[in-house]
Amino acid sequence: MKRLTSTLALITLAASSAAFAADFSTLDADGNGAISKQEAAVDAELSKHFDKLDTDGNGELSKEEFEQA
Repeated sequence: MKRLTSTLALITLAASSAAFAADFSTLDADGNGAISKQEAAVDAELSKHFDKLDTDGNGELSKEEFEQA
């Protein structure tokens, strides 16, 4: 049972990280190389973690900041 729980946790983590990484260019709707809070609002999970991911506090996520998710 412990093995199954660990496996499910890893699958969930991998799926959420992969979804973010695959969608940077889609989320960057204006193509300026960053995701604004307004652009992030289309993804509830990203929006929820936006402020934590915005490590330089400039109000947008660079590709590097986004990849830390």
